[in-house]
Amino acid sequence: MKPRISVVSPVYKAEKILPELVKRINAAVSKITDSFEIILVEDGGPDNSWQVLQQLCTVHKHIKAIKLSRNFGQHYAITAGIDHAKGDWVVVMDCDLQDQPEEIEKLYSEALKGYDLVFARRANRRDTFFKKFTSRMFYKMFSYLSGMEQDGSISNFGIYSSKAIKAVNSMREPMRAFSPMIRWVGFSKTAVDVEHASRYEGTSSYNWSRLIELAIDISLAYSDKPLRLTVKLGFMMAFLAAACSIVMVILYFAGQVKETGYTSLIFSIWFLSGLIIFTLGILGLYVGKIFDGIKGRPLYFIDTIINEHNGVD
Repeated sequence: MKPRISVVSPVYKAEKILPELVKRINAAVSKITDSFEIILVEDGGPDNSWQVLQQLCTVHKHIKAIKLSRNFGQHYAITAGIDHAKGDWVVVMDCDLQDQPEEIEKLYSEALKGYDLVFARRANRRDTFFKKFTSRMFYKMFSYLSGMEQDGSISNFGIYSSKAIKAVNSMREPMRAFSPMIRWVGFSKTAVDVEHASRYEGTSSYNWSRLIELAIDISLAYSDKPLRLTVKLGFMMAFLAAACSIVMVILYFAGQVKETGYTSLIFSIWFLSGLIIFTLGILGLYVGKIFDGIKGRPLYFIDTIINEHNGVD
């Protein structure tokens, strides 16, 4: 029985990339099966990506184009794509062609060995030094704060069984991050080394500040470690304060303290005030995430879908 495959890719500022992306996906997946669909989710970009998608959909009826009502973010666009995927296997990949469609056949061959999750491990990343450095720092920070070991060479690219995708689709929390979510659901998994390509055109929209923000958001969504760290910090400060107090009392009765220090008093007030504000900030971030969760808002809104009812046979 021929497999049914869905290829999902979020689209942002990719008008010059899309024709080549579709061409290479068609060529790669056709080697596996003739029953496949390509789901491209336009995430409210400022360019003409949607117009290009409209043209591609008139030529290729197996392309399903989804236009979100605004820019929700990469992982929300992925969520919209996998929500509409009908394949027995779902490939998730970026649209910049650094994830090469030609590697899909290798991923699928590995999946046939009995794996539900087959991740693409980027053996040799073709990124700038800054991108590699910021990515490495992001995964170190994320691993530490979340308590989950993260491999920086593995991103969203991979092939996943419909069982695994249904499990991810059942998770409707507002903080979305596909890679940790697909790992969290479990099932049998492995990783395959793939060739990573240079970006086909343009530059990445992720900068250092956005990576830090993403690391903090995901850590708050998947771990209470930041709260535990503030508790440990509070115990450390209490211990140091008690130790300093004991030392000062001993020095006082020993006649070593002649005059109280104004500078140390001001420093202590400012330091402890900053620590209190920092702790309240951590609590506020968690309360904010809880507030977002209890609203129960949809994860995204769709403006238009082209070829909605077309798909895998």
